[in-house]
Amino acid sequence: MTPLSAGLRAGLARGAIECRQTLTNSQDLMGYVFPSLVFLVVMYLMRDRTVEGTDFSMGAMVLPSVLGMTVMFAGLMTVAQLLIVEREDGTLLRAKAVPNGMQGYLVGKIVTVSGMTVVSMLIILVPGLFMFDGLALGSVGAWATLAWVMVVGLAATMPLGAIIGSLFSSPRQIGLVMFPMMGLIGISGIFYPIGDMPDWLQWIAQVFPMYWLGLGMRSAMLPEALAAVEIGASWRHLETLGVLGVWAVVGVIVAPMVLRRMARRESGSSVQARKLKAMQRVN
Repeated sequence: MTPLSAGLRAGLARGAIECRQTLTNSQDLMGYVFPSLVFLVVMYLMRDRTVEGTDFSMGAMVLPSVLGMTVMFAGLMTVAQLLIVEREDGTLLRAKAVPNGMQGYLVGKIVTVSGMTVVSMLIILVPGLFMFDGLALGSVGAWATLAWVMVVGLAATMPLGAIIGSLFSSPRQIGLVMFPMMGLIGISGIFYPIGDMPDWLQWIAQVFPMYWLGLGMRSAMLPEALAAVEIGASWRHLETLGVLGVWAVVGVIVAPMVLRRMARRESGSSVQARKLKAMQRVN
C-alpha cells in the first residue's frame, strides 16, 4: 500500500468515526440543529412578504440563500475552529508523529466537514420544502445543480478555513473572523435581493464565495422567472463555477504551504505552553 493510499484510507475511516461521534453527541448535534432552527423561524416569519415585483414568498427565496451560507460557514468557520482547537489540545501534533498522519488528518477533516454540511443542509431543506410553495426541485437537473454548487463551494471554502485556522493560536481569536463574515452576509443577497444595493457593494460581494454560493443554490431551487431579480437577470452558472473555482485553486495552492509551515512549528513544548495559557484564562 502506498503512503498516499494509506493516508486516504485512514482519513476516510477517521472522518466516518468523527461524523458518527458528532451525530451521537447531543452537545455537538445541538450546535448544528439550533442555528438551523433559528434560520427556519426567521424564514417562516418572512413567508408573507414577497419579492419586489412578484408574488413569490421572500421566505422561500431566502431558503436556498441560507443553504449557500451554511456551506460557507461549514467550509470556512468549522474547518478553522477544528484546526485551532485540535492544534491547541495536541491532536495535530499526534497526527504529525504518525506515518501518513497529516494526510489522514486532512482527509478526515474533509470527510467530517462534508458529511456534517449535508446534515446541516437537510435540517433546513426538509422542513423548508413543507413550509414553502413554489420551490423548483422537481427535476434531476435541480438536484444536480444543488450538489455541484455544494461540492465546488466546499472546495472553495475549506482551504480558506484551513488557512485562517493556521493563523490563529487560540479558539477565542476566531471571533475576529465573525465580524467580516457578518458584513458579507449583509451585502451578499442572503436575506435581501442584492440588486437593490449600491453598485459598489454589489462588486465587493461578487469577489467572495458567499454571494456565488447563495446564487448557485437559488438557481437550483427557485423558478426560472426569479432570475429577473438577480444581477444581469441571469443565474450565471458559468460565472459561479469560475469564481468558486478560482477560490478553490488559490486555496489549494496556498493552504498546503501554510499548513506545512504550521506543522513544522508544532512541538510538545508549544502545545504545553498553549495548554498552560488556556488554563490561566479559565482560572
